[in-house]
Amino acid sequence: MSLVHINFESMFLNGNTDVNIILPDKPRKVLPEDFYKKDVKYKVLWLLHGTFGDYTDWIRKSNIELYACEKNLIVVMPSALNSNYSDWDSMMGYNMYSYLTDELMPLVYNWFPASDKKEDNFISGLSMGGEGALKYAVNHPDKFGAVAVLSMYARDWRAMNPAEGFDEKRTLNSYKNAGGYEKFLDSYEDIRGLMQKNKDKLPPMYFACGKNDFLYEGYCEFKKWLTDNGFEAKFEEVDGYTHEWRFWDLAIQHALDFFGLEDITDQGNPF
Repeated sequence: MSLVHINFESMFLNGNTDVNIILPDKPRKVLPEDFYKKDVKYKVLWLLHGTFGDYTDWIRKSNIELYACEKNLIVVMPSALNSNYSDWDSMMGYNMYSYLTDELMPLVYNWFPASDKKEDNFISGLSMGGEGALKYAVNHPDKFGAVAVLSMYARDWRAMNPAEGFDEKRTLNSYKNAGGYEKFLDSYEDIRGLMQKNKDKLPPMYFACGKNDFLYEGYCEFKKWLTDNGFEAKFEEVDGYTHEWRFWDLAIQHALDFFGLEDITDQGNPF
């Protein structure tokens, strides 16, 4: 595979940002002039990191490059700080939610051999990135063929009402950023509400969590909510795993299978 790192000034993030992109590699027996001139568009996985992470996480801590090679898949891994994949008005603005769909996706589709068809695009992430992936999928069901949420779930914002004594700082900052609790609930942030509104439009969904994960209880509550409300999804819970990279490396392989991505034929051993 080819690993491309790009750093550019983003209009939506109001500053420089980094992205890692895995691209399909030229088979050894194919001439460069033939391979690179082909009008081929590859399937794309938009892969999101968690809290405290960045664009290097998946490359450094998992075998995603190997799995992408096996699937002939483009993988796009942006940096998102600790933004919750939301738009923030602080300082000069850090609009991560809008950045991915309105800036990064057009960049990738026009600069790289990436298909922009819904059925060829998938989105996934771990922890904060898992919630971000689901947020994008329910707000833009026309852009993604499937979504995989690893070690995360859609929180019940109506059970986290600041008027009822809720005081979790990170969430309160999100409410304030949206202009208040009611405006937050009436925005792209209300994943559960949007899932109910867009129920017939949602892409196929895969959820996975380790049974020893500190978020497992919330995951199980969300799984029950989905089931009780008639949503179709694939769920996987695995014994012995916590909130850790060993689990995410396993789960992303299962996610790729869930997306229906098949292994390509071996291109041959040079020896």
